[in-house]
Amino acid sequence: MAYLPIEDHGVIGDLNTVALVGLNGSIDFMCFPDFDSPSIFASLLDDKKGGNFTIEPSHNDMKHRQMYLPDTNVLLTRYLSDEGIGEVTDFMPVEEQSQGSRLIRRISCVHGDMMFRMQCSPRFNYARSPHTATQVNQYEVVFTCTETDGMAVRLKSTAPLQITGTDATATFSLKTGEKVDLLLERASDQEPATQELESFVTSSLYETIAYWKNWVARCHYKGRWVEIVNRSALVLKLMVSSKYGSLVAAPTFGLPEELGGERNWDYRYTWIRDASFTVYTLLRLGYKQEARNFVDWVDRQCDALQSAGRLRLMYTLSGKLELDEIVLAHLEGYKGSKPVRIGNAAYDQVQLDIYGELLDAVYLYDKYGAPIAFEFWNDLRQQVEWVCDNWQREDEGIWEVRGGKKQFLYSRMMCWVAIDRAMKIAENHSYPLPARWREERDKIFFSIHHEFWNEELQSFVQYKGADTVDAATLLMPLIRFISPKDPRWLSTLKRIEERLVSDALVFRYRNSDGFDGLKGNEGTFSMCTFWYVECLAKAGQIDKARLYFDKMLGYANHLGLYAEMLGLKGNHLGNFPQAFTHLGLISAALTINDILEGHENKKRL
Repeated sequence: MAYLPIEDHGVIGDLNTVALVGLNGSIDFMCFPDFDSPSIFASLLDDKKGGNFTIEPSHNDMKHRQMYLPDTNVLLTRYLSDEGIGEVTDFMPVEEQSQGSRLIRRISCVHGDMMFRMQCSPRFNYARSPHTATQVNQYEVVFTCTETDGMAVRLKSTAPLQITGTDATATFSLKTGEKVDLLLERASDQEPATQELESFVTSSLYETIAYWKNWVARCHYKGRWVEIVNRSALVLKLMVSSKYGSLVAAPTFGLPEELGGERNWDYRYTWIRDASFTVYTLLRLGYKQEARNFVDWVDRQCDALQSAGRLRLMYTLSGKLELDEIVLAHLEGYKGSKPVRIGNAAYDQVQLDIYGELLDAVYLYDKYGAPIAFEFWNDLRQQVEWVCDNWQREDEGIWEVRGGKKQFLYSRMMCWVAIDRAMKIAENHSYPLPARWREERDKIFFSIHHEFWNEELQSFVQYKGADTVDAATLLMPLIRFISPKDPRWLSTLKRIEERLVSDALVFRYRNSDGFDGLKGNEGTFSMCTFWYVECLAKAGQIDKARLYFDKMLGYANHLGLYAEMLGLKGNHLGNFPQAFTHLGLISAALTINDILEGHENKKRL
């Protein structure tokens, strides 16, 4: 197989894991049974060794189309030819409703006569472990990993299966209205009987459609761009763990930020920063339960900390720190982009900004969701005291640089947010409010204005003493540190435009500045583009903001999905889909819509 572009994929999931389905109908990536489990399909990272699950018609000159069933995460891949039209409906019954993760594929002939070939080629443990394939009967094959935990998955079909090597294959012909169902699940899970498979798939499909439609119906947003906002919300929901209430930054690992480059990270973990931003976004749309679940998860993390200041920037979904970074040297990487990494060495970095993002999310939940408990507040209070003692420290910053610690503007600003939001929570509950908190908050405020303002550039700079700018600074007005029309901010925005903006797209920083300790370059960072658009709107440049927002929407893939970054040709780069990008889209859409509707001065979340 050849590598499809990263953006030529859709995503399905069950709130426990996801699968990426190519425009050609091939499942090219899936970790199973959890987000952070080893992969069983990873041809997106090695098209020869990684493993995949393909369904393809035998006709030539085939055109492919994909769409989601409206307001769902049920994906329809269509095959169009003169001889016939076929469809594959891919979905995973939602983990909240099912007994273990299941991948379901229904192949239908809509028109004409069509011949299909199916091949299921799992490769266990990131394609590191061998397996056996056992024919249970004509319609069932069990794949068993012969190393590690001996995991076994079962493929069931309503069409006869054969074993080819260690893969399952099938060839079948369908006429108009006929269909074949395939189900992949853990062999240890309770199975539907063979004769019941078709009815099981049908009922599961209807239940899954109903689940997603009911979830979307809870969204409060009814303004412009409602379809793309709902799609982004559906993507964010797919990244939430039903087991733990935590959420992954992206459900993939190893996808490159530059083709052939070394910036290939594992994002299948819960970043405090990304998760907090996501909670804020879901709250704005009216999804309080997801916010509640994450706040409960954070509460458990705070209980587990031995002392204040030990909060880490990322955890496994269950809240552990088992994130040691390993290189999968046997995989060639997407289009030769090595190394392919699992785990993430950045987990032990010091990143002061996470306290601000967390406290901001808790403050908003406490105000618009439900009041937090005193015991949780007491844990948070100790973290705030630690911030008061340590806000002047150097750290690795929001971008997790590997070139040494610095005093980053963004980190200092989010320390201000941490104390400011803690003060607001205390005032809302009439809790004791230490006078020291106000003193330290104000010290940070003046430190930023005096020590991070470059008079020559007429701009706030990336870190103390720098002459460079950083797109993270775009959050200054968005987190209400500075007015979006303040002269200092407008001058900073102008400098960011000059140095980091290419048309409507925004780089995080310039790699040529050489401070991040990594080789190579990267694409524009899509979330920063949405931050930029929102800043333009709040600064009064609404026409420019709307134009650039619509331009950015034009970079979405055929399903409305985004990776982390964009290349110069509009190709998607980095892990896919990316929570950061989709929550930025939602925030920008809501802000622009409010201004266009004349609601910008209304009291809103």
